[in-house]
Amino acid sequence: MYFEQFYLGCLAHASYLLASGGEAVVVDPQRDVDLYLKAADAQGVKIRHIFETHLHADFVSGHRELAARTGAKIYIGARARAQFPHVPVEEGFELTVGALCIRVLETPGHTPESICLVILDQQKDQEKSPDVWAVLTGDTLFLGDVGRPDLSREYTPAQLAGMLYDSLHRKLMPLADDVLVYPAHGAGSLCGRNMRAERSSTIGTERLTNYALQIRSKDEFVTQLTLHLPARPEYFSQDAEINRAGASALSDLAELRRLAPAELDCMQREGEIALDVRAGDEFAAGHVPGSVNIALSGQFATWAGTVLGLKAHPVLIVESEEQLAEARVRLARVGIEDLDGYLEGGVRAWKAAGFPLATLRQISPAELSERLGQNRLQVLDVRREPEWETGHIAGAAWWPLDHFKVSTPEIDHDAPIAVHCKSGYRSAIACSLLLRAGFRSVCDVSGGLDAWQQAKLPVVVDKPVEA
Repeated sequence: MYFEQFYLGCLAHASYLLASGGEAVVVDPQRDVDLYLKAADAQGVKIRHIFETHLHADFVSGHRELAARTGAKIYIGARARAQFPHVPVEEGFELTVGALCIRVLETPGHTPESICLVILDQQKDQEKSPDVWAVLTGDTLFLGDVGRPDLSREYTPAQLAGMLYDSLHRKLMPLADDVLVYPAHGAGSLCGRNMRAERSSTIGTERLTNYALQIRSKDEFVTQLTLHLPARPEYFSQDAEINRAGASALSDLAELRRLAPAELDCMQREGEIALDVRAGDEFAAGHVPGSVNIALSGQFATWAGTVLGLKAHPVLIVESEEQLAEARVRLARVGIEDLDGYLEGGVRAWKAAGFPLATLRQISPAELSERLGQNRLQVLDVRREPEWETGHIAGAAWWPLDHFKVSTPEIDHDAPIAVHCKSGYRSAIACSLLLRAGFRSVCDVSGGLDAWQQAKLPVVVDKPVEA
C-alpha cells in the first residue's frame, strides 16, 4: 500500500492519496489537482476513486475536475444531496482497492453528511496488529479538537453537537488505541478552535489528550461545543454550496485583463477594490491609496474570503508574474474567481504614471508604550477573542479582524490609532481597511503583541468589550 498526505499550509488543509494494485484513491482534494496526478504518475498508479468526507465550507474542492481528468468515481455521504455524478455512501459501505479496504463510518456532527474512512491494510500480519490501520476523520475528529457544529442550515449547533458526541463515542472511540488518525485540517483552520500542529495522531493519544473527548456528559459536551465558537466567515456557506454542485476546472478561468494606472484610478473612484498582495513592509513603504493589503505570505485566501467575500472582484496589485499566478490560484481555492484584472507594472508603474503613493506608518512596541495616554492615541487589538483573553494591552479597544467585513470599529476616525495583532500579519490587513474606510491617522505596531511581550511590556487579562 502507498499512502501520502498533502498539507496545504495556507488553508491548514490535509488531503490524502492511497494506492494499491495499480489503483489510487484521493480523499478531500484541494482545488488545484495537478499534485495528485503527478504523485499517482510517480507511483505508476491510476486515480480511480475520490472520497469527500463532507461538503467543505472553508475551501473549494477539486473533486469535479479531478474526476473529469481521470474518469474516477466520486464518493460522498448520501445526506450531502450532491448535484454532481457521484456514489452516495452510507454506514458500512466498503471499497476494495488492491490490498486496501476503505470502510465508511457515518459520523454526523460537524455537518449532517460527514463521514470517516476506516483504512484496512489486508496485507498486514493480523496477529501483531489489528486489521484497522488508520482512520481518515475529515472534520469530525482533529488532533486536540473536534469539528465545529454550526455549519448547517437545517440543524442547530446544539443538535449537531449532540450528533457529534454520538459519532465520536459510538463510531471512533471503539477503535483500537494504535489506529492512526489523519484529519482534514490542522492548526490554524477555522473548522475547529484548539487543534495541535502535528499532522497525525492515534486514537489512544486523542482519547487521553483531546479536551472534547474528556467530556463524559453529552449535555456538557453540547454546552462546551456551542460556547465561544470562532467567527464563521460569510463565505463558508457559499463554499459548501459550490462543493455541493462541484466547481469548474481552474483551466476554465478567463485570462486576467491588464490595467493601466489611469484605468485603475478610474475604477477605484467607482468603488473598485484593489488588492495588494505584497508583504506588509512593502505595502507600508508605498502603495496605491485606498488599496487593501493581504500578503501572500500568510493565510491569504482565508483572509481574502473573510474580509472581502466571494462577491468581490478585485484588481490585483503584484510585483511579479509569479505572484500573480499564485494569488489567482489561492483566491480560487476559496471561490474568489471573478477578478477585474491586475495593475500592469504594479506599484512602480503607478508611481511612474505620476500618481501619488500612500504610506503606512509602523511603530515599535517601545514607541507605542511611550505614546500611550498621549494625544488621544487609541490602541486597537484585532486578534480573536481567545487570544485577547490570554492577555492584552491595557486600555486597548477590541475589534477582531473577522468583524471587518460587517463594519469597521466604532472609534474616533480623526484620533490616531495604533493597530496590532499577534505578530503583524492581520494588523497590516486591518490598517489598510481602516485607511480605505477614511480613518485619517493609522499606524501598525511592528511585530504585534509578540514583540510587545518580548520587550517585557505589561499585559492585562479581562473580558473583551467590542469597539
